[in-house]
Parts: sequence; structure tokens; C-alpha cells
Amino acid sequence: MVPQERDTFSGKFGIIAAAAGSAVGLGNIWRFPYVAGENGGGAFLLVYLSFIFVIGVPVMLSEFVIGRKAQLNAFGSFKKLAPDKPWYIIGLMGIVAAFLILAFYTTIAGWTLEYLYQALTNGFNGKSSDELRATFESFRSGSVKPIIWQLVFMGLTAAIVLAGVKKGIEKYAKILMPLLVLLIIIMSIRSVTLPGAAKGLEFLFKPDFSKITWKVALEALGQAAFSLSIGMGALITYGSYIQKDNKLTTTALQVSIADTSIAILAGIMIFPAVFAFNIDPTEGFGLVFIVLPNIFQQMVGGYFFSILFFILLAVAALTSTISVLEVVVAYFVEELKMTRKVATLVGASSIAVIGVFCTLSFGPLSETTLFGKTIFGLFDWTTANLLLPFGALLIVLFLGWYLGKKVITDELTNGGTIKVRILGALVFIIKFIAPIAISLVFLYSLGIIKL
Repeated sequence: MVPQERDTFSGKFGIIAAAAGSAVGLGNIWRFPYVAGENGGGAFLLVYLSFIFVIGVPVMLSEFVIGRKAQLNAFGSFKKLAPDKPWYIIGLMGIVAAFLILAFYTTIAGWTLEYLYQALTNGFNGKSSDELRATFESFRSGSVKPIIWQLVFMGLTAAIVLAGVKKGIEKYAKILMPLLVLLIIIMSIRSVTLPGAAKGLEFLFKPDFSKITWKVALEALGQAAFSLSIGMGALITYGSYIQKDNKLTTTALQVSIADTSIAILAGIMIFPAVFAFNIDPTEGFGLVFIVLPNIFQQMVGGYFFSILFFILLAVAALTSTISVLEVVVAYFVEELKMTRKVATLVGASSIAVIGVFCTLSFGPLSETTLFGKTIFGLFDWTTANLLLPFGALLIVLFLGWYLGKKVITDELTNGGTIKVRILGALVFIIKFIAPIAISLVFLYSLGIIKL
């Protein structure tokens, strides 16, 4: 039975802020710039944008449709819509993915708090690039400070989720998302006014079509799925809180536009600064934690902008961790019949304990490996390469082929009361194009196909 007092989002802005917050995270501000840098800049961006709107929006809609139709958590939705069928395994995969993602994601999120502290105390001042690299390696390989920051971040996440959908997730999303947008716009304006910034904008927006390869295309599709939080149950869970009179197609488009805009702004914020200071845009993983602190101390007003940037990074991480924890909490509340308070405490504390092992993977447990990977690396690889793409594949197959066109039409037209001009195209993509595209990414990420 669906609980009588089930919480929902109160209005359109709350839905968009919360769902966009789920999508917008370190994937946009930390991962997108360095993946774009490694894959040709403008060429990557062009392919990425195509996949966001051709594949990403229909898959996001699929999750919204399943969640709103069932009005339950990710696991309960499949049990209700396909009783006595094994489709509920998709929901279980989503719960497991959320659990693993939050365990390692809070490790990185904790780093943002340490770097915010360093920015506030002017800890980057006078350090060379090599010294900044050594500082980063020393910090993340430690066994005390990284764990403290990870637990602080999990505590912030739990406090918001504990308050509920309206009074917690929606309320804080309405504050955090506008703050995030304001901060990234300020940072972008500063970046493009640096001497030599034009080269960075050219790198991002002037595509070299010779760099578009199958590898770039599949990396772009993978980043699109990662960025939109597809396949982990968060959008199904949030979809279950969307009221029946909401236009799902419009909401999915608006969330995707918000998410993509912030990813592009992240590129505008980072690449002009990188080129202005003659930094290699393919720096990769350390771009945010090593290269940017070096840039900030060379900038006029760098102290101020380093603080703004790491506040921005922490806020982006928090909007995502809220949605991931809610996947687990909703499952505990509706399937295991816990109160929200108990579910939040159990979920957050158990994930935090596992997260400690992920955090220690860069230090004392760096030599402890499973299948040739550290605990952090194993969780990251398993979710990004197995659970998320396979979950997304099964979601579109479930909606397109099991529930079928009638259910899709009914949910997207709100029972026939509104018209959706691209309905036919959406159904076609959900049934045919999305499964093929996701399968290619899945097989490529596993190394089964090499292009």
C-alpha cells in the first residue's frame, strides 16, 4: 500500500531545483571540464550536447514516468508496476548503486571542504605547482583529516534529507541551486576577463571535427548519462514526488537545460583560466585540486575567487548527495517500514562506515585491492561501468517494451489532458535508439568492443 501521508514537491520550481540539483554535481564542475579537455574540447562538447537532448532527456523522462506512475521508491515502483515479475531487480540495482556511489562520492565531496578551509586560511599562497601537488597527495593519503571531512559532509547531507521532501530536499534545493548558478556566473566572468582567455573559449567552442572519433562519442554519451544521474534510481524516486498535473516533458527539458548550462559554464570558468596561465587542458583528475589553486594565487583577487570556487564545488556536491541518500531512505521508509528519522540515520551511518574504507583507499588501504582495484576504484568502476549503464538500459527496456506506449502516452499527456508534440519521437527513442546507444556505452566501458 502507498503511504497515506506521502510527501511531494510543492511546485514547479521546487521540482526543477531538486531534480537539477540531483543532476548537477561534481560530474559537471569537476569531471566535465577534464573529460572535455582530454577529448578535444569543442568536438567533445558538440557530441555531448547532442546526446544530452537525443538520449538523455528521453531516458530521464523514462525514470520520471516510472516513478510518478507508481508513486513509490525505485524498488517499490518496479514491484508495483510489474507484480510477480523479476523487474524489481532494476530497483535493487538502483539502491545498491546509490549506496556505493554515496560511499565514494562523499570522499571527493569531503576534499572540497578541506580545500575550502585551505582557501579561507590562504593555504595556497606562495606554493609552487609541485608543492600544491605534494600537498594534495599528502592530504588525501592521510588517515584523519579526509575521514573527518567525509563524515562532516555526510552529516550535512543527512540533516537535509532528515527534514523530508518539502521541508528538507525542496527547501534547500531552492536555496542551493540559485546560489550555485550565481557563483559559477561570477567565476566565469572573472575567467573570461583574464589575459589570453580567448584561447580557452576557442578550445571549448570551436570544434575540430577531425577529433570526433568513436571513442569521443562514447565518452560523451557516458558523461551525459553520468551528468544527468541516469540509472541510479534518484530520478525515479524524485519522479514519485512529482504531482500528477506536472508536465513531465517540460520538466525533463528544463532540468536537462539547467544541468547542461552549468556544465558549459564550468568549461567557461575553467578553460580560459587554464589557457591564460599556459596549463595543459588534458591535466585530468588533478585539474580542480592542483591546477586551479595554482591559477588562483596568480590571479588578481585570487584569494576571494578561490573561496568562491570551493564553496561552489561543495554546494554542487551537496545537491547531488542529497538525492542519492534519498534513494536509500525512501526504500527504507516504504519497503522496510522505518520512520524517516531512523531510515536516514541507518542509511547515512552505514554508508559513512563503508565510505571510510573508500577514503582510506588513497592512504593506509592503498595497497588493499580487489580485482586489481582499490576499494574506492572498485566502487567507482562498478557503478560507472556496470550498475548505471545496465540500470539505464533495463529502465528504457522496461518502459518501452513492458509497460509500452499506452503508459508512456498516459503519463506524458497527463491522462490525455495536454498535448505532447514530440510524443512519437520520444516513444521511438525510448524503444529503439536509447537501448542501442546505452548498450554501446556499456560494452565499450567493459572493453568488449574497441573502437
